[in-house]
Amino acid sequence: MIWPNVTTPTEHFTILLNKEDVTLLELMEEDDLLQECKSQSRKLIEFLIRPDTMEEMVKLITSEPSEELPEQMKYKYANIACELLTSDVSQITEQLATEPILLEKLYGFIKEECPVNPLLASFFSKTYGLLVARQADVMLEYFCAKEDFVSNMLRHFGTSAVMDLLLRLVTFVEPQEARLKYSEWLNGQKVVEQLVGLIDPTSDEERQCNAAQALSDIVKFIRDTMSQNQEEAEQNPLLNTIESQQVIATLLDQMFREPKSDSTLVSGMNLLLTLLDFKKIGPEFQQEPMTALDAERLARGVSNALQAITPRLKDFHQLLTDSSRLKAMATTAGTLDPPLGATRLQVAKLMPMLLLTNTHSLNVELDRLGTVSLLLDLFFKYQWNNFLHSHMEQCISFILSNNAVEIDGKLEHPLFHSLFKDTQILKRILDAYEQNEQNQTQPQGRRAGYMGHLIRIANDIVSTLQNGSNRQLMQEALNEIPADCVQRWEAFVSGALADVNKRNLPDIMGLQNHHMANIGGDDDNSDFKDLSYPQDSASQQAFNNYRMQQMSNSFPEQFGFSEEEFAEQGESITAPFDKISNINFNINADEPVST
Repeated sequence: MIWPNVTTPTEHFTILLNKEDVTLLELMEEDDLLQECKSQSRKLIEFLIRPDTMEEMVKLITSEPSEELPEQMKYKYANIACELLTSDVSQITEQLATEPILLEKLYGFIKEECPVNPLLASFFSKTYGLLVARQADVMLEYFCAKEDFVSNMLRHFGTSAVMDLLLRLVTFVEPQEARLKYSEWLNGQKVVEQLVGLIDPTSDEERQCNAAQALSDIVKFIRDTMSQNQEEAEQNPLLNTIESQQVIATLLDQMFREPKSDSTLVSGMNLLLTLLDFKKIGPEFQQEPMTALDAERLARGVSNALQAITPRLKDFHQLLTDSSRLKAMATTAGTLDPPLGATRLQVAKLMPMLLLTNTHSLNVELDRLGTVSLLLDLFFKYQWNNFLHSHMEQCISFILSNNAVEIDGKLEHPLFHSLFKDTQILKRILDAYEQNEQNQTQPQGRRAGYMGHLIRIANDIVSTLQNGSNRQLMQEALNEIPADCVQRWEAFVSGALADVNKRNLPDIMGLQNHHMANIGGDDDNSDFKDLSYPQDSASQQAFNNYRMQQMSNSFPEQFGFSEEEFAEQGESITAPFDKISNINFNINADEPVST
């Protein structure tokens, strides 16, 4: 069938463009404008790259709309202009990158006073991002000529779209040689030092948060890129600066500057968590095997972070004891006075990352301070904070699994011994379990929120005694505990704990079978088919098997963890870490801080 009166979009635009007085705004009323632009319509492209049209589009994305416009129309034309400028049409991109007048109009946006319009900032950032991606050399030459570009950008760092622009300068540039030039230029502008300077109590919360996030994203991106390129990857100056002891020490100084700011402390610890993270994540967000070169690079960066953090452990410990800035908080479970607070929770999140490194000087200092005991006090005090409970469980799990370190010909594991002697972990587990049982018999009594984690901690201890690498240390620790406590513990393990594990056996076996199915078929596990265990210990053995299967036996093929694994779901926290003690982080807390 023929439709003689219907015109195609191209024909329609040709008719419009043949009008002598056609305007850009008139074209923007057409629904097919962007599609026609991307289809490289010659007549439309010629119109769009005219100097007056280009200037009008740049003005639309960098200037406040008229207040007389209805709300739904204020940013319509600016949005369309941004889509046209970033449509990846080579003629438009080249015209924008090579025309000084247009670049100056665009650059004028970040020279304005704070704060800038966040929506216009997103248009500005997106446009610059395309220019950097498609005209990297031309734009780098332009940026180098603008000595105040970085300082102007950082003035507006409270706007997230401006933070995105910085990340585009680091991540959007191709090829690798050009990206390295951008990193060298940014490092020469001391962008890292300036960003760290924003994580300060005198800065507003948004700038602090964005600065920490930007630095964290830069670390993750460069580490991932270097891992992908392996031997071909060159040292990145931005990463070297962020990972330097001097920069981390400066960050710590600002975090603990009086009067302390919760936003500064939380933002700073977010960056520290990134620096301490040594897990290789693939494109499907799965952990990938790590090469020796990966391990060497990451160990160097983590070592610098530990070197700077260890002397400040007393300050982190003090944060756990300080609740003076916290106001009472009403919750569905009652009033918390004081509440745990974001800062103390962030410290609890940081501790497992530190313990996983199994650094002797750090362990000695934590033992001296009694930080693990203090965290356990908070564990029981805030019985409904599952985030805290999870972090505490990880701390204990790593202490139980970390190998003893040889110092002057003697094996030392200070946190392991203090966990049982000073912290009295067995007595506290027993007392908490018995108290919970009593509470549940009372009218409207309910189970304590930490009981699931407490049972897993108890099973960890039993597993360590039965087949853990530190079972000898465990036996020595038990010999130093009062006999009545040991008897209570043994009765608990064979009685209440065994009953709980039997009730949970279907879940444990389901997890075990699922994990074994993922590892291999029946043939892979044929050696274990005929093994039998005493009926009384079957549930404990099932738990132990599940725990052992979760552990890695190879390094440097696989090691480390990420804080995402510490989320409060029913996941196993036994990420591969049993060989982590083989990494030499080369820490000496007495050494002077250096770059």
